[in-house]
Amino acid sequence: MAEIIQKDGTWAFDGDALRLTPGRDKNVSLLRKELGELNVPLGALAGISLEQGKKSGRLRLRLRDGADPLLHATGGRLTEPHDPYQLIVESDRYGVAEYFVDEVRNALLLDQVPAGPVDAYLLPGPSVPLSVSAGDGTAGFDGERIRLEWNWKTEDAKAAAGARTLALADITGVEWHPAAGLENGHLRFTVRHAPTKTPPKYDPNAVELWGFKKDPLMALVAAAVQARLPHPARAAATHPVNARPELPSPSVASAEDDHDALLRRLRELGELHRAGVLTDDEFALAKQAILKRM
Repeated sequence: MAEIIQKDGTWAFDGDALRLTPGRDKNVSLLRKELGELNVPLGALAGISLEQGKKSGRLRLRLRDGADPLLHATGGRLTEPHDPYQLIVESDRYGVAEYFVDEVRNALLLDQVPAGPVDAYLLPGPSVPLSVSAGDGTAGFDGERIRLEWNWKTEDAKAAAGARTLALADITGVEWHPAAGLENGHLRFTVRHAPTKTPPKYDPNAVELWGFKKDPLMALVAAAVQARLPHPARAAATHPVNARPELPSPSVASAEDDHDALLRRLRELGELHRAGVLTDDEFALAKQAILKRM
């Protein structure tokens, strides 16, 4: 098993999944602490990288599109401190980090995990029930109903309607935007047959966010709801009647055949290495040669 332990958190890889545990350091964001440990199956990964700096670097996981409801609900708007798929690495641990990256990349190659999008969530999303207070209200979700309650900072016309309960069956979408610059953020639910372009300040189906510490926690509510909605890829899947499948050209087919042969050879080398036929150095040299050809 490959493992790297840092103040920012601990990442472990057992060949089938990555276990991401946030650290207890004071600089670890509230969102990551509340989200807790994540188990990311290998099939959900599109790639991994290490970015090195003078004092510290950063491990980054890239997930396949549609694999995680949190990433879908937040639309790539989670900043670095709150992104659970990044880990700060001290410079004296770069060697361990590079080994970790190699192990994950080799597993992706050996298992032939595609990097393309998926049509079903491969992570479950935050557990319920949960409740978060931020901005002008409190959003709670029990798995079936969303409850929105307002506080003394809520705009009068919006608060006058009182608390609001939305059935999950009536929700067609959810989005979370952080506050940026002079623009406030929001957590907004799109209700079936009731589309609106009303600003979040006045929208009874939205919580307005002002850029305070607890704002990112609203992303947990968004992800929990998103995980229980139909996957967007399935809803958007269409098959044109007159569409013709494209046949690969001979050169493309040949390239694919060569790629498959290299993957098979890499898998065979791994088996020989585990069986003790190849030494560590012999395996490393052979693997490097194959990866260069790929």
